[in-house]
Amino acid sequence: MKVLALSDPRRYARFAPKEDPAYQAAELIFCDREAPEEEWLAAGGDAEALFVLPVTWIRESLIARMPNLKMIHSEGVGFDRIDLEAARKRGIYVCNNAGCNAGPVAEMAVMMMSMLLRRTLWGDRMVRAGQQGQAVRTLEGNVPRDLASAAVGLVGFGAIGQATAKRLRANGSQVYYYARHRRDETVEQALGAAYLPLEELTARCDIVSLHLPATAESIHMVDRDFLTRMKPGSFLVNTARGAIIDDEALCAALRSGHLAGAALDAYAPEPVPADHPLVRLAAEMPDTLVLCPHQAGITETSFYRVYQMLFGNLGRLMAGQRPDRIVNGL
Repeated sequence: MKVLALSDPRRYARFAPKEDPAYQAAELIFCDREAPEEEWLAAGGDAEALFVLPVTWIRESLIARMPNLKMIHSEGVGFDRIDLEAARKRGIYVCNNAGCNAGPVAEMAVMMMSMLLRRTLWGDRMVRAGQQGQAVRTLEGNVPRDLASAAVGLVGFGAIGQATAKRLRANGSQVYYYARHRRDETVEQALGAAYLPLEELTARCDIVSLHLPATAESIHMVDRDFLTRMKPGSFLVNTARGAIIDDEALCAALRSGHLAGAALDAYAPEPVPADHPLVRLAAEMPDTLVLCPHQAGITETSFYRVYQMLFGNLGRLMAGQRPDRIVNGL
């Protein structure tokens, strides 16, 4: 089966499951994800499967010109840049790797929370300036909180949200969550997480952490009203998607001091430009914003899992079976 992969072949060389029959049977055609559509079509317009990074736009114009296409597969969890409706109308499966990076992303979310609580950026700057003694005295006079004394609210409670709750429980945090569908009591008890309506969660928690996809319902969910409801002096963490946050509203909440800080690993747009409001604010308030380059899911563990799931679904497609983790309603 011919597969057009808009990805770096070095990733496949290192992480793909070489023993998988689907990998061995696949005719992989690689193209630069930033190349024009015409170049993709010239190389693999007759492909039956299309593998893409979550940051790559897959528009109707491309889908319409790939007559043999049966499956579009994100190499990650995100799929918001794929035209789901155009694929659905053609009967083309769109799939993702939900859960592939749950552990590593949760690990980074907890790390970012701790960085905010413990004033890590400020401490680093003080030591570099030769002011370690002053930093310690400042902390002793205004002792910071830690995860064991913090109430953390998780917005979204899928694989990543649940993995985050598991790690927070080990740190002794009081964990709450909000999701459109409340989980079973056995799941809540196992993870030590209590359900709260969104407005109550934002008002009660010292940290609010986002763990939901960018959809029509969630875009700019974190707006001025959301941020105003958050507890004064609280923190916002986002390891999900940048489009969930109204950036201007977040900048205003940080400048006013209503929020004590934020840690972000996703932006809108991406790549984030140097004149982005949040990048400018980070230069203005260097101790308040932790900005990471959307790296939470970029780990060995995640990548090995990605390609196991990717070629597992390709094998199902080769066998005439329905693939797993379909996200466009087919």
